[in-house]
Amino acid sequence: MAEQHTGVGRQRGIQPWPRPRRIATLSVHTSPLHQPGTGDAGGMNVYILEVARRLAEADVEVEIFTRATSGDLPPVVEMSPGVHVRHVTAGPLEGLTKEELPGQLCAFTAGVLRTEAARPPGHYDLIHSHYWLSGQVGWLAKERWGVPLVHTAHTLAKVKNDRLAAGDRPEPKARVIGEEQVVAEADRLVANTRVEARDLLDRYDADPARVTVVEPGVDLDRFRPAPGDRHAAMLAARRRLGLPTTGHVVAFVGRIQPLKAPDVLIRAAAALRERDPRLADELTVVIVGGPSGSGLDRPAALIELAASLGIADRVRFLPPCTGDDLPAVYRAADLVAVPSHNESFGLVALEAQACGTPVLAAAVGGLVTAVRDQVSGVLVDSHDPVDWARTLAGLLPDRARRATLGRGAEQHARNFSWDRTVGNLLAVYGGTIAEHRERLASRLAADRALSCAW
Repeated sequence: MAEQHTGVGRQRGIQPWPRPRRIATLSVHTSPLHQPGTGDAGGMNVYILEVARRLAEADVEVEIFTRATSGDLPPVVEMSPGVHVRHVTAGPLEGLTKEELPGQLCAFTAGVLRTEAARPPGHYDLIHSHYWLSGQVGWLAKERWGVPLVHTAHTLAKVKNDRLAAGDRPEPKARVIGEEQVVAEADRLVANTRVEARDLLDRYDADPARVTVVEPGVDLDRFRPAPGDRHAAMLAARRRLGLPTTGHVVAFVGRIQPLKAPDVLIRAAAALRERDPRLADELTVVIVGGPSGSGLDRPAALIELAASLGIADRVRFLPPCTGDDLPAVYRAADLVAVPSHNESFGLVALEAQACGTPVLAAAVGGLVTAVRDQVSGVLVDSHDPVDWARTLAGLLPDRARRATLGRGAEQHARNFSWDRTVGNLLAVYGGTIAEHRERLASRLAADRALSCAW
């Protein structure tokens, strides 16, 4: 089975692990400067942002390479002390979809290599690539620079294609092949959960010795229960967001795309009306997010769906939230729903729980780790709206049970933090660098022995 880190320690007799000085982080298709919840920005953006900040606090410089998508941004942005985002020109600044990006990987790679070539030799100690497009760039850069490559997939095409939502497009064969290549070439594969690690082993034939589980975290300073009375804090959050202060609120937070399945929640609300009209009339479904992906990717499509089901008056739409508004969404809700067809981890579920709000989630992918069933929330082993309506009917009227789940949610979320994630990543980085140096030393010794033999 894949190796799992739970903290900084020793690995395979390498003592001590070297600490990287500078890391090149590759994020081709989306920037940590983008607003999560719209376009292609989501949990991966949050992951890169939070990890980079904390690495810099640990005296590890991070340079994030991403594709330039606007002429308004300077070539380099200092995101925080020790963290720089470099915008690489590769293709048109606007109007290029993620599916068209493979055609620009050569240009993007050239920009990355030119940046390093202008620096003293050995400027970067390690590359960490995110998503398969970045892995392709990292594969070439590691050969050119002579440094190890750590890769995090975040999503996997073979898994996604097995669990497609209605109306969604399967991932192309080119992506599957690209992922297989990155899995074969990366020095270390970081999986978000044991489920993802097993997918890498079983579906991509990854080397178990090169797969490590490092769970993402949550910002426990930002996402936490409001001080004071829980009910009073809920009402204050609802007033802040312009939501009804009476009745129940179930919130969906994320990109509006088939994979995230916000339509399942809306259909469940309609099914609840057939099951319990009085309870359904007390429910407000809040959809927080922006368009992304294909099929049901327009807020208008969900608006039309709610109207066709006769519940348009029970569904509210909010744009992606920034600052304190996002914790307010979680605190305003009785439940946060994560009905995704697949999730590498599910940061929204963790953020909601950290605020003390139980989560109703699909029992898929990383959500079975992010949500502790019957302790911090409830996992639904189905995407059938009738099953979701049945679960809502059991949870919404039972305030005592939701309070118990809310306490369990807060406690469960405290098992995760970005500091813990970064500590584990530093262990992975150090072990990978040490192994890389050992391989180089062995090759050098072998070359010398061969030279002496001649």
